Amino acid sequence: MLKSILSLPADLYKNRRLVMKLAKNDFKTRYAGSYFGTFWAFVQPVVTILVYWFVFSVGFRSNTDELGVPFVLYLVAGIVPWFFFSDALSGGSNALLEYDYLVKKVVFNISVLPVVKILSAAFVHGFFIILAIVLYMFNGRFPDWYYLQIFYYSFCVFALVLGLCYATSAVVVLFRDLKQVINIALQVGVWLTPIMWVAESMIGTTSILYKILQLNPMFYIVSGYRDAFIMKRWFFERPLWTLYFWGFAFGCFLLGNWVFKRLRVHFADVL
Repeated sequence: MLKSILSLPADLYKNRRLVMKLAKNDFKTRYAGSYFGTFWAFVQPVVTILVYWFVFSVGFRSNTDELGVPFVLYLVAGIVPWFFFSDALSGGSNALLEYDYLVKKVVFNISVLPVVKILSAAFVHGFFIILAIVLYMFNGRFPDWYYLQIFYYSFCVFALVLGLCYATSAVVVLFRDLKQVINIALQVGVWLTPIMWVAESMIGTTSILYKILQLNPMFYIVSGYRDAFIMKRWFFERPLWTLYFWGFAFGCFLLGNWVFKRLRVHFADVL
């Protein structure tokens, strides 16, 4: 069992140069043929942020005054990690289908393919972290030691989506409808995760609904980004929530690793 768990990280480390090369090529070729190229990778998220800001700051007038920040800053801190999670999960789930020509090669280690798509999404995520920092600086909030937690919470997203993608990418090969299920789940998840609304003031931290929402691992990550940017609180100040998240992420990794290994013998035949 231990050997099975450690084999996947060992494969990734052994093929780390290949993974990075494929990730860079994937990022470059994602928008190959379009006039503006990779520029489109950044346009859609920026437009989405502007639309949400207009709707909830001008239309519905979401109030974040009790937090001492404009709504746009509150929104950006929550939606940046969600963009990473959504893009990585969608891309990683389709990795084996997209690289089917590599899956059919007996000598190629296909376990690296979901990671390629996650790293490709991480390149865009890095840009939006820089954009968020610049936006906060324009509002008089300059980087401090708490910003170091951004690396930790980015790794949290990576660890969470890695386990999920190994399971979903394997199942999608045999059950293509899962892609539509994932898209619907992401549409629902963005609203169940307090990104555009303030859960603490709207439903209260002592309510049963709040406790249920905390079971969503992305709630932990979104709150963590806001702790780094706004609340100035360290991740170890939430020990039980942190333990729960890593238990959940490790469980996803074990499940994803098991599903991937059980189904990989069928990939070449199905594709």
